[in-house]
Amino acid sequence: MIDLADDATAAAILGAVPCYPVPPIGKSPAIDALRAAKAGHGFIIGQDGVMLILRRPWLELDVPVSSPIAAHLPYGRVGPSNANLRCGRIPGGLLRRVLEHFEEALPNEAAAFVIWDEATGAFVLDFPTIDEATPSRLVYRPPALAAGSHVICDIHSHGRSGAFFSPTDNADDAHATKISMVFGRIDDPGGAVRASRLCAGGMFLPMPRSPFSGDQYAE
Repeated sequence: MIDLADDATAAAILGAVPCYPVPPIGKSPAIDALRAAKAGHGFIIGQDGVMLILRRPWLELDVPVSSPIAAHLPYGRVGPSNANLRCGRIPGGLLRRVLEHFEEALPNEAAAFVIWDEATGAFVLDFPTIDEATPSRLVYRPPALAAGSHVICDIHSHGRSGAFFSPTDNADDAHATKISMVFGRIDDPGGAVRASRLCAGGMFLPMPRSPFSGDQYAE
């Protein structure tokens, strides 16, 4: 077999983020191992395009990153997309506590993190240290995580303004794997508005439903 790279750095990159062709039968031990991994990511290529397979202890994600390739490929198909919370949905009571915290912080913006412990399966809230908070600006420190703990949701408010992701949010989220949420119009009698997305693989993916149990909100 010919090595794919004769440079140690290139070989390390290919080892950390592999790319596999899909056999005509649709599966292989290498692809099965990528899908079953506790953590890591790589790509598979098939007749119907290129798919990112990303795994974290709390998340399994299979998402197309290209349209079908025009050239003839003697490969199988990458298959359907999939997004699953390995950790399960977050208890809805935590969302209520977050919104209460945001309302108490008015007129200023505020922030919260949902953290999951993979050993115990417990979800906890972290209200971070705030360095600066105004109705239009928020500077805060992300939590220091213990081994086996993971940020599932990074949530902040826009006070009485609308819900949207700013250029600063985009820069902060660009290299993270997490659910990012923004809530606005916190004290609106009709209820707060929100924007949400899954940040993974340098992409911002839509959230078809809320990650919180009992919350029926959908984008």
